[in-house]
Amino acid sequence: MPDEARVAVKVGKSPAVPLPPPRLMGLADAITFARLGAVPLAFWLVVRHDLGIAFWLFVAAGASDAVDGWLARRTGSSALGAVLDPVADKALLVTMYITLAAVHVLPDWLAILVVFRDLLIVGGVLLFAVLGQPVAIRPLYISKLNTALQIVLVAVALLLAGFGRHGALSAPWLLASLTWMVAASTLVSGTAYIWSLARTR
Repeated sequence: MPDEARVAVKVGKSPAVPLPPPRLMGLADAITFARLGAVPLAFWLVVRHDLGIAFWLFVAAGASDAVDGWLARRTGSSALGAVLDPVADKALLVTMYITLAAVHVLPDWLAILVVFRDLLIVGGVLLFAVLGQPVAIRPLYISKLNTALQIVLVAVALLLAGFGRHGALSAPWLLASLTWMVAASTLVSGTAYIWSLARTR
């Protein structure tokens, strides 16, 4: 018996077991990919003013986000899923704000504000990375609140515009209130992120 084997036997060590390769794609990732693929369909539906169908697609996308999150916690998230999930969520939200502003359901200034905030944060992170000072973005409470308000506003806007044409659903005060809440939380969260980036340097 070689000396190394004797030592392993004496100290009770077991031979190293090679780790399995990281999983590329699972069921949760497939659901996330389907949600990402729904973005062009959502764009097309809103531009065609099929807002009722777009509402149900948006609800289905939200449900799929909850399902793939649950599956990822149960079975583990893959490297692909960790990248795709936030990309799919952000792509859908940004597309909704741009298209709903284009068809005059939401104010255009709000869409510009939402998109500009995201571009400002991403641009700041990329700038620090190019300068050789990469930073890690941690979600802030105000950012989570902002995202939740953005989702609620899109859902309410699609619901009212898609099913309220004949007076069945009409709540302009709700839409206006949510619009200003999203605008305020977008400004505050964007400022908080920039302040957080500046403090890390």
